[in-house]
Amino acid sequence: MNHTVQQLLLAALVVLPLLGSVAALLPAPPGLRGSGPDQAVMRHGVTVTGVVLAAAIALAAGFDHDHPARMQAQTDIGWIPALDIRIHLGVDGVSLPLLVLTALLTFLSALYAYFNRPSGPSPKAFVALLLLLESGTLASFAVLDLMLFFLAFEMVLIPMYFLINRWGGAERERAAWRFILYTLLGSVVMLLGLLLVGLKGGTFDMVALATDKGSELSHTTQLIAALAIIVGLAVKAPMWPLHSWLPDAHTAAPTVGSVLLAGVLLKMGTYGLVRIVLPMTPDAAHTYAPYLAAFAVVGIIYGSLACLALARAGAKGDLKRLIAYSSVGHMGFVLLGIATLTPTGVNGALFANIAHGLITGLLFFLVGALKDRSGTTDLDQLSGTSGAALYGRAPRLGGLLAFGAVASLGLPGLAGFWGEMLAMFGAFDPADGLSRPAYLTYMALAAFGTLLTAAYMLIVVRRVCMGDHPIEPGTGTEAERPALADVHGHEFAAWSPLVALTVLAGLWPAALLGLTDPAVQQLLAGGTR
Repeated sequence: MNHTVQQLLLAALVVLPLLGSVAALLPAPPGLRGSGPDQAVMRHGVTVTGVVLAAAIALAAGFDHDHPARMQAQTDIGWIPALDIRIHLGVDGVSLPLLVLTALLTFLSALYAYFNRPSGPSPKAFVALLLLLESGTLASFAVLDLMLFFLAFEMVLIPMYFLINRWGGAERERAAWRFILYTLLGSVVMLLGLLLVGLKGGTFDMVALATDKGSELSHTTQLIAALAIIVGLAVKAPMWPLHSWLPDAHTAAPTVGSVLLAGVLLKMGTYGLVRIVLPMTPDAAHTYAPYLAAFAVVGIIYGSLACLALARAGAKGDLKRLIAYSSVGHMGFVLLGIATLTPTGVNGALFANIAHGLITGLLFFLVGALKDRSGTTDLDQLSGTSGAALYGRAPRLGGLLAFGAVASLGLPGLAGFWGEMLAMFGAFDPADGLSRPAYLTYMALAAFGTLLTAAYMLIVVRRVCMGDHPIEPGTGTEAERPALADVHGHEFAAWSPLVALTVLAGLWPAALLGLTDPAVQQLLAGGTR
């Protein structure tokens, strides 16, 4: 594809949602209102996110797959000369899958919201915030200037805060405040680290800094800067023990908010570790890697045990909260892969990022649909005498929930398997200078975490899809379980791409690893060119 066309497509990915966000607040033209202005603005959201997805697919199709390590579609123009801050955009094999995933999940969220409009204030504000969130997330994966990365990183916080606070469920205000306070405090610390890297390195350009491998930064500077950046990114990842904002945010958020928070926003933290910390502060990365791995493994075990506690009968566990805690464990595998400092581990981390976005996005869609039908996400109610019993009442919905669960537990042949396996392979043989006995211990604990994940996911499937108290035919109590709608057409349209991609990534992992591996090899060796 022509370089200029690539530049325009990448710029469009960032700018179109921003323009669409502004346009959503304007009155709809009379000929486009449909049944009313509310329907018009929701349709506007679907249209803009659809165009952005088409641009992302076109960018991926025109990407030079023979040279995924090379930064492509670059735009580099001056913005604030006094601070040497430039509008520098580009895409390589690390960022391209995340751009496409973001565009896909946002489009599917807009499509789902069009038919299942969240209860709350004006749909205009909802669509404007959704598009602003998409613009900031896409910018985070596309910019190549440290200050622009920080601005894009911050840009997503306000829309997500309002999506939780205005369209969320019970205790939404408390959850929204915890979300914004945790992430803002982490961002302030991260900004100090980014400024230190940029000022001491002589530039804020991420490509130049990565290529230099921190040669302009002293060992002490690297340690201080990397620690600040890691703390800020770890909050967003989220890494134990900085994760406590996540379960409340997911539980209170509307369905679309949960899908985008889990599927996209969590990836910004781990992406920053790969793009910034590993190539720009390699000495500090080597110093902190064992600690990062230890926290990652604790997160895997902790998240799984929390899910097991929520899944047991009588615990009054919330299904949305359980899936949120499962994200702590799954993102622990991503952090473990990064902490190995090996191509195998980092590729596994990037693969697990995409797999988690697909699978957990699907699970939150399904839980949202289940709540719309039954009015609750309480596991005891869903599995009680009058509970969901999906296999008998809504078999297609039950089948999709079972599919999402077995994909999440890492069944071979599905996307969740490869990332976790490669992260553990990386821990089996970590980078030179790292303690192999320690990493073997981490690997064993992570493997135990996969068993715990299988346990709680299978418990959830049994309880929600079959029920704790099955009703025997002919007992006259079938009426206690009222009719439950199965999968609607618009739901099938929103969910089937996630199912298909989960299967495709599981059966053909080389499609994704072929993109990430050359770029990862080059980042670990000294940046991108």
